[in-house]
Amino acid sequence: MVRGVDPRRLLVLLAVEAEGSLTGAATRLGMTQQAVSQQVSRLEAEAGTTLLVRQGRGSALTEAGRVLAERAEQLADVLRAAEEDLAALSGLVRGDVALAAFPTASAVLLPRALAALADRAPGLSVRLTEAEPPEAEAAVRAGRVSLALVFRYEGDPEPVPGDLLRLPLGRHPVHAVVPAGERAPGHLADLADRPWIAGCPRCRAHLVRCAAAAGFTPDVRLETDDHVAVQHLVAARLGVALLPVWALRASSAPGVLHGPVGGLDARVVELLLRPESRRVPAVRALAEELRRGVTELDGAS
Repeated sequence: MVRGVDPRRLLVLLAVEAEGSLTGAATRLGMTQQAVSQQVSRLEAEAGTTLLVRQGRGSALTEAGRVLAERAEQLADVLRAAEEDLAALSGLVRGDVALAAFPTASAVLLPRALAALADRAPGLSVRLTEAEPPEAEAAVRAGRVSLALVFRYEGDPEPVPGDLLRLPLGRHPVHAVVPAGERAPGHLADLADRPWIAGCPRCRAHLVRCAAAAGFTPDVRLETDDHVAVQHLVAARLGVALLPVWALRASSAPGVLHGPVGGLDARVVELLLRPESRRVPAVRALAEELRRGVTELDGAS
């Protein structure tokens, strides 16, 4: 590390790299854009070189900036570890915990779970970032969040063991969604000759895998991650779709019929976290509340 560099300014630089702009870093850090710009300018003066250049509407790090950002990431890891050690020693459920979760979890699980947690631990503040499973996993690994709610399907290959703990929380079924007035299909193969509406890459891969097992290749005409849009497209008789029960519970549109069919496996909800985070009372409290909430939801499915 360059002598004379203020480590607090390194963390500001790290936020700029993560957000891709001074404005984004300011929002993340709770500072003004002018204050972030001043911190970066002073850091450049301390380092004796340019660390940041404008790029389109954002900012990009120079080679020297990237070198310092790598050191800043190490510094952030040390500070997070120190905070977790202190929290574990104090045994108090308080402070901030960052959580990443996929959209349907944000809609049906988190409002109840976080409200219950606020009653049990009023000193604990949860910061939520919405992210699909790959991005949420990367956020835990990079230390941007402490916990991530992710999903996969029962028929997917088992995840390769890695540096993160993967705690299963529950499972819920996936339903076929067809226009109202139609006869409910008994098996996925009954929908082989229909046009399809697909969702996120992981959901589309699930559709393709299950369809292949049922003996057909789905004719995907429309794609959207919005489960409300999916239902309205089905209601307009533009195709059929698969949706997890949680998505249907979050919002049920008129003009569609949904239900379980043969040939589909369930969606599994899991919690990802770094092993050392389990020692932190605040992280444990959030994890326990999420487990409780998933159990209640899946029990009602």
